[in-house]
Amino acid sequence: MVRKSSGVAGTGLTRRDWIQAGSLSVGGLSLGSRLGSSAGLAAEPVSGGQGAGAAFGRAKSVILFWLTGGPAQQESWDPKPNAPLEVRGPFQPIASRSPGLNVCELMPRTALLTDKIAVLRAMWTGDNAHSSSGYAMLTGMSHVPLNAESVTAKAPNLWPSADSIVRLLRPSVNGLPSSIVLPEHIWNDGNFPWPGQDAGFLGRKHDPWLVNCDPNEARFRIPDLAFPEDVSSSRFVERRRLLEQVNLRVEESMRAAPVRRYVEESEHALGLLGGSAARQAFDLSQEPDSVRERYGRSRYAQSVLLARRLVEAGTSIVRINWTRIKDKPNQGGWDTHASHSQACKEFLMPMMDQAYSALLEDLSQRGLLDQTLVVWLGEFGRTPKFNANGGRDHWGHVFSVALAGAGVQGGVVHGSSDRDAAYPVEGRVEPRDLMATLFHCLGYHPETVMHDIDGRPQPISRGEVVQAIF
Repeated sequence: MVRKSSGVAGTGLTRRDWIQAGSLSVGGLSLGSRLGSSAGLAAEPVSGGQGAGAAFGRAKSVILFWLTGGPAQQESWDPKPNAPLEVRGPFQPIASRSPGLNVCELMPRTALLTDKIAVLRAMWTGDNAHSSSGYAMLTGMSHVPLNAESVTAKAPNLWPSADSIVRLLRPSVNGLPSSIVLPEHIWNDGNFPWPGQDAGFLGRKHDPWLVNCDPNEARFRIPDLAFPEDVSSSRFVERRRLLEQVNLRVEESMRAAPVRRYVEESEHALGLLGGSAARQAFDLSQEPDSVRERYGRSRYAQSVLLARRLVEAGTSIVRINWTRIKDKPNQGGWDTHASHSQACKEFLMPMMDQAYSALLEDLSQRGLLDQTLVVWLGEFGRTPKFNANGGRDHWGHVFSVALAGAGVQGGVVHGSSDRDAAYPVEGRVEPRDLMATLFHCLGYHPETVMHDIDGRPQPISRGEVVQAIF
């Protein structure tokens, strides 16, 4: 009696071969769409157009220093000492390194670095919901409708995030995707992920690479970039050769788009695992303890340090999302509906001030700040008046954003709010303008054309560059 082969028809490989090849993804590699190839839909560069000034194309990289929940403009970049107590709060402004630019007293380290920072004091979304205002700040497009909470990505709100557009525009470098998000996605209670965090109509292959991690862990490692304990480097090489054999012999009928995409993602993931530059970028043990302590020993702060290492290794854009902290008011985030002043003073502002100032100093000392745009932002600000719980509520009618590096003129304040930090007085900036400014620094005019998955052309931004900060 002849035993029938248990292999896969048309490949000449046994089931065991397939299992061994497939085991490359076990314990070390996750081959989801987040590792899709950066090749694909082309963007059409535009010559001429808006503001090709000294800062145009200065940024090799962008770091989005994202403060989920909405930091208060009054307790950061736009203190209001002449407003009534119920508006100004208990904290006082302090002078910064830049004459005429005062910041909240809870930012003493940042105050010494304002010669590197430009502040937008009249940012506006007109939206008071985390999800929809966040969509606007992540994409540059207003959500339809406004004030929509706990919504997810679906039509008509499928504009790609800034980091997804950068992934379309720029190739991978040193085995690293051009766009990375740390250390988790942004979500509302119930784990509703906000819209505007993915590639939307560009297609999933241009999603930023989301790395769920805690770089503050004692034995931190990225699973996707670490060999499983039972796989040596030599066994890895053998398995990779086997996977290549599988890919070469797979039946033609299997070469549909989903399979081709899986093969591309497999090759990208394997390239990350085998590439020393990628693995070294994630190896925080190479940093002196003094540097790690300077940033702060929290999940968010160590993610900021990791972001610096990633742009140093060639990643084009990194977004660091603030993470919640257990046993703290308001779940340890910036959504301070209660105990606002206590939370700002005891942990929010000190953690932010330490990590943000460390990042700017570190980039400057390494000669990287001149080629790295750092954007300090959240989805909106906080209400002018305190509520009955001593908190400030959602406020998208005016708030502050700060930019540094890559040709930004330090010490500049663009725009202003009224006495109560409630509405813009002059210099209003909308999310689309912020996105246009970001792409300007990267060397792309707002009119640069991208194509959706159906081939329809769209500009990368519908805003105007904020020339006043250059």
